[in-house]
Amino acid sequence: MPIASRKVGLILLISTAPLLGGCLARTAFDVATAPVRVASKAVDLATTSQSESDEKRGRELRKREERLGKLERRYFERMEDCEDGNDGACDDAREAYEEIALLRPTIPAPLPDYDR
Repeated sequence: MPIASRKVGLILLISTAPLLGGCLARTAFDVATAPVRVASKAVDLATTSQSESDEKRGRELRKREERLGKLERRYFERMEDCEDGNDGACDDAREAYEEIALLRPTIPAPLPDYDR
């Protein structure tokens, strides 16, 4: 290899050394902080935020309200049939009423509307 090309190579190596040092420092920093980032991500996945908890509670409440509405409709329909003399409808109305009685205490009362 001629001396001139060695000098050019040496100059290039010396001029890029500060850039490589920063790159190596960044890589070392990434390696050192990786366990902390992984642990932080695991904690985020394992915990539930307050808003997520509220959303979940709201979904569960809406499902119970829907179930209560269906049961009440079934109860009133079966009571009409029961009053017409259908004994099977009376039994079904009784079952619906029992489930309504269990479900109703799990649904909070609506808040009063003071804007009216």
